[in-house]
Amino acid sequence: MSDILEHVSPSRAPRTQNPKALARGAKWLSASRLRPTRQRVALAALLIGDGKQRHFTVEDLYSAARAADESVSLATVYNTVKAFCDVGLVQEVTVDGARSYYDTNTHDHPHFFWQDEGRLSDAPADGMKITGLPQAPDGAEVISVDVVIRLRRRGD
Repeated sequence: MSDILEHVSPSRAPRTQNPKALARGAKWLSASRLRPTRQRVALAALLIGDGKQRHFTVEDLYSAARAADESVSLATVYNTVKAFCDVGLVQEVTVDGARSYYDTNTHDHPHFFWQDEGRLSDAPADGMKITGLPQAPDGAEVISVDVVIRLRRRGD
């Protein structure tokens, strides 16, 4: 499960009622052209309200919203995450065709995918070099290269 849920208080009081988290979520949204609806601000506060970057799935965010007593449907969370992607607030990280992962850190960086846990984490970029990319077809340009390094824990 994503670390989003770690920030919901034990009393299950809506975390998004925290004025600082709400303000941070609203400010984050203001960097886009999205209208800051109550649900968008609530979901943004869950994602970045503590000032930390995180990886998540739509299902993780939905679970965190439910745990924080936010009245939001799974479809709304899907639509909101898609809107966040469309305006560049989050990036989708493609690991496989079965599930989408998202990252609030939109700068280019590599990822580890912990296959046994179904978890995504940042990988260090120090010393990583990508060379020898194929020539883009006529009329196209390379805009990014995604690096996902799949890991499995060794058996002892």
